[in-house]
Amino acid sequence: MKKENQPYNIVPADRLSNVSEYYFSRKLKEVAQMNAEGKNVISLGIGSPDMPPSEETVNVLCEQAKRADVHGYQPTVGIPELRKAMADWYKRWYHVDLDPATEIQPLIGSKEGILHVTLAFVNPGDQVLVPNPGYPTYTSLNKILGSEIVNYNLREDNGWQPDFEELEKMDLSRVKLMWTNYPNMPTGANATMELYEKLVDFARRHNIVIVNDNPYSLILNKKPLSILNVSGAKECCIEFNSMSKSHNMPGWRVGLLATNAQFVQWILKIKSNIDSGTFRPMQLAAAQAYNNSIEWHEEANIGVYSRRRQLAEEIMRTLGCTFDTNQVGMFLWGRIPNSYNDVEELTEKVLHEARVFITPGFIFGSNGKRHIRISLCAKEDKLAEALERIKKIMK
Repeated sequence: MKKENQPYNIVPADRLSNVSEYYFSRKLKEVAQMNAEGKNVISLGIGSPDMPPSEETVNVLCEQAKRADVHGYQPTVGIPELRKAMADWYKRWYHVDLDPATEIQPLIGSKEGILHVTLAFVNPGDQVLVPNPGYPTYTSLNKILGSEIVNYNLREDNGWQPDFEELEKMDLSRVKLMWTNYPNMPTGANATMELYEKLVDFARRHNIVIVNDNPYSLILNKKPLSILNVSGAKECCIEFNSMSKSHNMPGWRVGLLATNAQFVQWILKIKSNIDSGTFRPMQLAAAQAYNNSIEWHEEANIGVYSRRRQLAEEIMRTLGCTFDTNQVGMFLWGRIPNSYNDVEELTEKVLHEARVFITPGFIFGSNGKRHIRISLCAKEDKLAEALERIKKIMK
């Protein structure tokens, strides 16, 4: 007897309806297709450092990976050598004392940290404060996990800092976490001790945990700060830091969070159920990278990006955009001219006529809808070529 074919009605989880494919994942497919057609697009979009880690870092990875006894599972808490290197680095650069055994948790990148912290602190239906504009993953991961997102405004006329008067007028009774990111991405607004003090005071009065994402503090910035510099901050704050930007290691996926010992234990309870630790040679190499010389950082994080920044500023001027010259970090954020109806009118023109990909600011939130972001993660010759291409279409 012939069986009838029955429809196969598998459907995805409801949470998928709340998120879309990451903008860069989707847009870079289009760029790849244009390149396959021979159009040679210069990408000034994503912030993936194009320079290598220090030579010493790579040497340690290669040497350790040859050993026969380093290929097993590793502790989720990270090896002691790495945690000590992280604590020493925080002391050297930020003048913050951390107990490497209890107040630091290595991460497989900050995206992982966003997931684990949210799972550790936020019940479905609890509220989280997310900046507008801000890193899209703060929004997408919290949507996936069932948090209720409450956007708070960062505005150009307020230096892209939170409006604390506006925040105080909100109903904060269900807010568990507040995501902050200084130095800020995408706007380049720098951190100040005054801002960090206000955030810690706000958190303590409203029983909220501040999570400050701090991966850009060494890029074009000679005075890096940590929110943990503020007295009492460890009680109510968690800080992420990443090796992706500051050490040219985006594909290595090594970062950290620093906070009080109780918070670390709660987060570790989640993390230990999700992963089985990082490859030991990679942890030892990361520990070496945390000992990079000041001279290495001055060239890699300031020298190289300063030269590229000059070209990016010239691109902004050629596009008729205005920008704050005091920005830090590895991007340049600018406001588009009023003559354009919207930002994609400009970015699509630049992509298809000049074959240069620039990020439209709307992907970071509604407060970025009339802005663009230029990545400094392209070599000077590519930035110079992009400038010349754009000059030709803007005549």
